Amino acid sequence: MGTAEHEQSLAAFLRTVNVGDVLTGTVAEVTRSQTTVLLDAFTSDPVGSISWLDLSWRSFGRPAAEILEVGAKVSSEVIAVDLQERRVRLSWSATENPQLWAYLKALRPGQRLSGTVAAIERFGVFVDLDDGPDHPVFPGVGFITMPELSWRRFEDPSEVVSVGERISCEVLTFDTHNGEARVSLRATQPDPFQQFARGVHVGQILYGPVTKVVPFGAFVRVADDAEGLVHLSELTALPVAAALDAVQIGDEVTVIVIEIDPLRRRLALSRCQAAMKTWDLPPTKPGNPSDPVG
Repeated sequence: MGTAEHEQSLAAFLRTVNVGDVLTGTVAEVTRSQTTVLLDAFTSDPVGSISWLDLSWRSFGRPAAEILEVGAKVSSEVIAVDLQERRVRLSWSATENPQLWAYLKALRPGQRLSGTVAAIERFGVFVDLDDGPDHPVFPGVGFITMPELSWRRFEDPSEVVSVGERISCEVLTFDTHNGEARVSLRATQPDPFQQFARGVHVGQILYGPVTKVVPFGAFVRVADDAEGLVHLSELTALPVAAALDAVQIGDEVTVIVIEIDPLRRRLALSRCQAAMKTWDLPPTKPGNPSDPVG
């Protein structure tokens, strides 16, 4: 078939393919990054492509060649049609675990789910969702990453939840790589920073302890549920080479609010500007910005 004719035939075929279609074919090549498939519906060229991320949920740490070999017959679900690259992106894991795939595809961002904490790891928490099927690898279909566990600062996820605990969580996305529902625990709870941000204003004097010192500045806890950054340039009137030259963890400092960003949950503070300001009122103490320090 000539090149022009081949391109026309391929373009016509691609227009007939839709996300969600299940296609069959024969494995043409297996590499570390992808597996190419000669589709039964288009045998002129191996235009099917399975990324190693979409190969199998049982393939963690195993090379693709141990899972599929050239000549093997496969049935895979279409997850994208790449018209520019002339490729049909496929997921073999979708047809390998059809019940789990169908359940996860039906979930919608913002949907509330309930379940039981199945396992706690250093990188997050697995949740056995009440109406979810078993996972072929993990102890639960739901997974909460560390940032989505709580609005509050914590060192270990066991400070927030415990194995066997019943929780309600909110769906974020379907992780097609791991075959799990990424869910959020903190999304079901009010954000204390938003309440704090409504009660303070730029130019307000606050007071609190230094909680963390980093190369670019220091974090100060100015309320029970709010910390702000004092940039290195705002720590002292005179330049310092490192934040530790100006403050130490635990130091009680007086700061002034120079920027509030509720959307990004960021609070910018200045220590040197606070030191230069003439106050009409005494600084406020952590917990309630309107309460004066005793």
